[in-house]
Parts: sequence; structure tokens; C-alpha cells
Amino acid sequence: MDYKTKKIKNQVLEEFIKNKVSEKNLNRIHECGSFLLFHTDERKEKKRLVHSNSCKNRFCAMCAYKIARKDAMKISVMLKYLENNCQFLFLTLTSPNVTSDNLSEEIKEYNKSFERMTKLKPFMGAVIGYIRKLEIVYDGNKKITKEMYKKKKKYYDNLGLYAGDTNPNYNKYHPHFHVLLAVKKNYFSNNYIKRDTWLEMWRKAKRDESITQVDVRKLELEKGVAEISKYSAKDSDYLMSQEVFDVMYKALKGRQIITYNGVFKESAKLYKKGDLDYLKDVDLTEYVYRILYQWGQGEYVEKEMRELTDEEKERFNKQLIDEMDIEDEKY
Repeated sequence: MDYKTKKIKNQVLEEFIKNKVSEKNLNRIHECGSFLLFHTDERKEKKRLVHSNSCKNRFCAMCAYKIARKDAMKISVMLKYLENNCQFLFLTLTSPNVTSDNLSEEIKEYNKSFERMTKLKPFMGAVIGYIRKLEIVYDGNKKITKEMYKKKKKYYDNLGLYAGDTNPNYNKYHPHFHVLLAVKKNYFSNNYIKRDTWLEMWRKAKRDESITQVDVRKLELEKGVAEISKYSAKDSDYLMSQEVFDVMYKALKGRQIITYNGVFKESAKLYKKGDLDYLKDVDLTEYVYRILYQWGQGEYVEKEMRELTDEEKERFNKQLIDEMDIEDEKY
């Protein structure tokens, strides 16, 4: 994890959010990540963050990343627990992009629409649980880039547009759902739902015939877990400008971003109680040193290093791993 970059982003957040939170909460954001305490192996190559001051604001780049890592581990363990009785699908539900004025209402409509879809007969016959995550993407590209065209070629071709043309979604927002579905074990032989049926169900539930696609596929474990647990909005989007941040803040404030249902809801209760700890791996790294870094003048500076005591080594080594990497970890 690039702590320096995330701390710098937090300073941008502090400026954008200053008129929206109390002085106490603003100070917590300011102090977030001001120190980082690590345990390291003998060569100081592997580090485990054991303590830092956190603001817990959902727009904080550092805190959002920590939460995402814990969510990823939680979901990964629940999948292990359920895998003998379920199959897993990854479903992405989208609709046309909206302007800033319509974003909050569109999110409300997404929630209502998904609820309607869960009551449709094919869904009820196949799905026994889901984890649903809201994500919002802002499109700040005035022109269609080569990367954008390559990724959504069919979409742009249908509009008669190519790389270099004016982007029809410039300055618009794209809310969408990522949904991890648990389906019956015999799903592919007895309860299988074709892609066209998923599309038909989402159109019906959303009451929007202009929707052209849904993406549904068998779950790729690492990719799917990372996708469902990652941030609800990219900091590169909402920290782009005060205007974009204001829109995102209003749309996401107070909303439940991730929802557990059915077998996942029951599994989440077991996870919280520690009943699924037997499915976690033990951290086999032998931690030897304790290193304290403090933030100052745009850098993290090593302030203190000492060897762990025998008592600390006994206490901190061979612990269960409770976080999962979702991007390259670096310092």
C-alpha cells in the first residue's frame, strides 16, 4: 500500500470536506495516518500495520482501503464456508449515465429496482443469497480515449462514435451494482438463467427498456472478491474537483453501500462471532522488529525502531490473517 499517496489525498479531502463536518471530525481527518506502527520481519521486507490513528470517514483514502481489505477477507472466508453447498456468480447491473442533479434519485431507484428484481420468479428460483455493492464512477473525459473505445467498443459503435469523438457521457455519473450471487448447487443443470433473461429481468425491474446489457459470469474468486469489496467511489474521481466531491458526498452520505442477504447474511453473523476463524490462514511471517513512522513535510519518516520483546513475539506472531491484499502493497 502506498501510504504516502493516500495521506496526500487525505489532505485534499480535508480541504473539500471542511464545510460539511464538525471541527472535531475535520481534525480527525487531519490527524488520520499521522503515525503508522509496523511489525516487520528480520530483513524488514515484510511489514504488517498494527496500529495507526484513523478517522473512519468513508471518503478517506487510507480508511477506505483498510475497510476494503477487511471486507475482502470476510467475503473470502464466507465463500470458503459456503462453497460445498453453493455455486457463485458475479453480476453487474447498469443503466444509462445520469447528470449530477439526478444522481441521488437514481441511486434510490436502483435500490427499489433491485428489490423488485429479487421478487421475480427466475431470481427466487435460483438465488439463495447475495452481497450487493454500490459503486459510482464519474466520467471526466471530454473525448473518447482509445482505452475507452476498446473497453466499450460495441456501445460506441452502436452510437456511431470512435476514439477521438466527443464523449456523450462527459460530466455524467455512472451508478451501478456489483452483486455476488450464491445460487443453488444444481444451478447450471436445473435452475440456469440465461444472460438474456437476466437482461430482461433488470429491464423489467428498472422499468427502462433502453438498458442494453448486463454482465453475469461464474465468479473468478480473487477478481470478484476485490471488485465487491473495493471502494464505492474512486478517490481519483471524487477528489478531482470540489464540484464532483460535493455531488458524490451528497449522493453517498448516510447510505448503506454494501448489503448482505440470505446465506451471506447468516454467514456474516458467524464471521462476526468468530465462528469462521478456522477458515482463516495463519500469518507465518516471523515478526522481529517494531518500526514507528510519523508524517511530516510530505513524507513518512522513521522515528523509532526496536526489536520486539520475547513476550511481544509470542503475542504477535502466528496470528490469524484478518485482511486480504486487493492491490499491490508497497511503502
